[in-house]
Amino acid sequence: MYLFWIVLAEGAGALSGWLSRGGMDLYEQSIVKPPLSPPGIVFPIVWGILFFLMGVSAARISLASPTRQRDRCLKLFLLQLGVNFLWSPLFFVWQRFGLALLWLLLLWALVLRMIRCFRQVDPLASRLQIPYLLWLTFAAYLNLGVWLLNP
Repeated sequence: MYLFWIVLAEGAGALSGWLSRGGMDLYEQSIVKPPLSPPGIVFPIVWGILFFLMGVSAARISLASPTRQRDRCLKLFLLQLGVNFLWSPLFFVWQRFGLALLWLLLLWALVLRMIRCFRQVDPLASRLQIPYLLWLTFAAYLNLGVWLLNP
C-alpha cells in the first residue's frame, strides 16, 4: 500500500515537472527572481522529498480503519495533489504569475485542511505534511516576488 501512494505522489510531481520543463528552462534564463531564491537544482530535490512524505502520509491514512473521516482525508489528499499538479504549468509554461499565486494560496489552504483532517485519523501522517506546508509558504513568497519583479 505504501508503494502505491508514494508512486502516485512522486508520479504526479514528476509528470507535472516533465510537462513544465521547457518553461523551467526559460525561468532559469530570463525571469528576475526575488532574494533568497535557491538554485534550480534545489527544487527537484526538495519536491522529491516532499512527494515521498506525501505518499507515506497518504498510505498511513489509507491503512487506517475505514471511516467517513478517513475517506474525506484521502479525497482531500487527491484534491490537493491535483491542484499541486496544475501549479507548475500555470507558473512555468503559461507564466501566469498572478494566477499561479492565487492557485498556490488555494493549495496552501487545502494542505492546511488536509493536515487537520489527517490529525484526526493519524497524527504522525499529519506531522509528515508540515514540511510541505512550510515549503508552500516559501514558494508563495517566491511566486509573489516573481510576479512583482516581472510585470
